Amino acid sequence: MADDRPNIVLILADNLGWGELGCYGGGVLRGAPTPRIDDLATQGLKFLNFNVESDCVPTRSALMTGRQAIRTGAFQSVPAGLPQGLTKWEVLLPEVLSANGYATAHYGKWHLGDIEGRLPNDRGFDDWYGLPRTSNESMFTASHSYDPDIVGLPYIMEGKKGGKSSNVKVFNEDTRRTIDGELVDKAVAFMTEQTKAGTPFFAYLPITQLHFPNLPHPDFIGATPHGEMSDSLAEMDHRVGQVVDAVDDLGIADNTIFIFGSDNGPEFRTPWRGTAGYWRSTYHTAMEGSLRVPFMIRWPGKIPAGLVSDEIVHIADLFPTIHRIIGADVPTDRPIDGVDQLDFFTGKQEKSNREGFVFYIKDEMRAVKWREWKLHLVWEPEVNDGAIKLEAPYLFNLIQDPKEETNVMMDNNWVRSVTMRMVHEFRQSLKDFPPVPPGAQDPYTPPK
Repeated sequence: MADDRPNIVLILADNLGWGELGCYGGGVLRGAPTPRIDDLATQGLKFLNFNVESDCVPTRSALMTGRQAIRTGAFQSVPAGLPQGLTKWEVLLPEVLSANGYATAHYGKWHLGDIEGRLPNDRGFDDWYGLPRTSNESMFTASHSYDPDIVGLPYIMEGKKGGKSSNVKVFNEDTRRTIDGELVDKAVAFMTEQTKAGTPFFAYLPITQLHFPNLPHPDFIGATPHGEMSDSLAEMDHRVGQVVDAVDDLGIADNTIFIFGSDNGPEFRTPWRGTAGYWRSTYHTAMEGSLRVPFMIRWPGKIPAGLVSDEIVHIADLFPTIHRIIGADVPTDRPIDGVDQLDFFTGKQEKSNREGFVFYIKDEMRAVKWREWKLHLVWEPEVNDGAIKLEAPYLFNLIQDPKEETNVMMDNNWVRSVTMRMVHEFRQSLKDFPPVPPGAQDPYTPPK
């Protein structure tokens, strides 16, 4: 009998701001229309209030574990050669899916461990191809005075479950241009193989655009008249469309959960300055432009088409939601910050099961979000402006003041009672269940 459990395709863009896509107010205003992603957004649920962590590593950690990154120790990017990533004590989403009969593949940027034992093929993926760390390493070989004898050459890698990962080719500015095309080709081949075999699959596709350096595929150079960032946006839209077409052409759309989103807010560097559109600032801050990202889910027959919601959802929520979809039990021996959102996603209930969350940058709690309110404990609206620890927190109403410019604490001090209770409860949970220290080695055993 055919296995009717849904396939899962998850495309995670890199540093894609809320305001870049046409369906979120960007598109042609950013130099490139995004018709394929815009169309995808109409086929299911488009989120206006989907939230992530402060940057690449913590968001991917929260996605894979259902735990905010302060708990896992994987809360910042670390250079090659230093201890990094998720300990093997953490239970990862692909490990759960694999144990429940899913074929699993990772094509793209990992950033959760770069040594044997912590690479994707060690953590539940049957097959992987991509970057152990991050896209800016592609600039190493073109950098002034770079010496590969001191800092090793960066490589695109690959591996299969049960074996060791190996270097495929040097990751430089040329291979940075072509990698997203390769990732999509491999994902399509994987989905085709599993469909023919009748095996449910999880295709995780963390693509590299729009992370600096924005170097589009040669086929997309000059695709727009506005330079390489808009060319990269055009390429990203095309790549997503290729994956959508593959799912549709394989005849599996009705039994495939298709997810597209971003890991954090936009770039802050020139000449690759991104935009959060309606919201303020960029990633590496606690502003809405950092933590609120484009996100959409298509599941025909389960999620009605054309839904748009401003309900609060967090990236960690995908972990327990997918557990419920496949009939797996969520771990009970550790705090899981994600909440099951299946009934909300499928329209069985109007409201999200989440009203808010605390927000960290690295190991510092910076803000609390609750309903339409945002409490800042530390103030740094632009990256590297110099964080100010506030004696009296700032409070903003995100409906009345989306740019977070006017502190309304004096007139709405009652909100502080709710948000500071959230702070207390989260900090108490860190005392009750001490977090994994960053750089912790395997085997890791949590303190009693």
